[in-house]
Amino acid sequence: MIRDVELTYADPCDVAGVFAWMVPRAVAGVEEASEACFSRTIRLEGGPAWFRIRRDRRLILDVETANPGDVDGLIALVRRVFDLDTDGSMVDATLSAIPEVSPLVESVPGIRVPGAADPFEMLIRAMVGQQISVAAARTHLSRLAEEVGERAMLAGRERILFPTAAAIAARGSEVLRGPAARVRAIVGAAEAVVSGELVIDGSVSRDALLALPGVGPWTADYLRMRVARDADLVLTGDLALRAGAAAVGIPSDPRTLGEWAGRAAPWRSYLSAHLWRQALVAPKGDRG
Repeated sequence: MIRDVELTYADPCDVAGVFAWMVPRAVAGVEEASEACFSRTIRLEGGPAWFRIRRDRRLILDVETANPGDVDGLIALVRRVFDLDTDGSMVDATLSAIPEVSPLVESVPGIRVPGAADPFEMLIRAMVGQQISVAAARTHLSRLAEEVGERAMLAGRERILFPTAAAIAARGSEVLRGPAARVRAIVGAAEAVVSGELVIDGSVSRDALLALPGVGPWTADYLRMRVARDADLVLTGDLALRAGAAAVGIPSDPRTLGEWAGRAAPWRSYLSAHLWRQALVAPKGDRG
């Protein structure tokens, strides 16, 4: 195991907000999260791996990989997950010029949009979580991981790896709960990845995602935001985001909100993060 790697970043950077984002979404057995520590398993090219990122005045990373050659790639992945390389001062400068958003930036400077540890996993998390609460999505995903995920000895104990596309394609219909159409859509997405019909990575297009049964505009844009790291998206169909907009005096109907949000370009994803932060209830569309 490699310990105590310091992850540097430039202020402003709302690291605490990323830890807080992870806590209610942590999939049991795969992830562990608190206000100052996050750890999880992950598949890398050289085999199973594990990392833990913790905050104690500095941001410190511990990693364990099956192949030492994967360490640099794992560190880069963690930086993407915590969005450490975005220039927070540039984002804040644009958003602070908007009167309705300026107080939000003052309250949370350097807000971050968490990235995806694994693109396929993020697709499944988003599809499972459509139209249900964060807590319910976590329950469904934890059951899926427990029943279908692989086990690996990492960091001193047995841990779970999130299920592969092949495993969900083969057994998802046995384990997943909820409307039959949603289960079919999730299994179908896994089958598309297994067959090569869909390649889910940082270059995945919105059209490719929308071509999947059960994937609508919200899910496609959410994947573009989290996986492709598109910094300029506002999810106008997200109920919590719209509630956050209304709370700060921003138009909240989808069409008008989409037009209004143009003033936040090219950082509309970070505007979205601020509006989610304003929501008083967990978003029904934000499950990843």
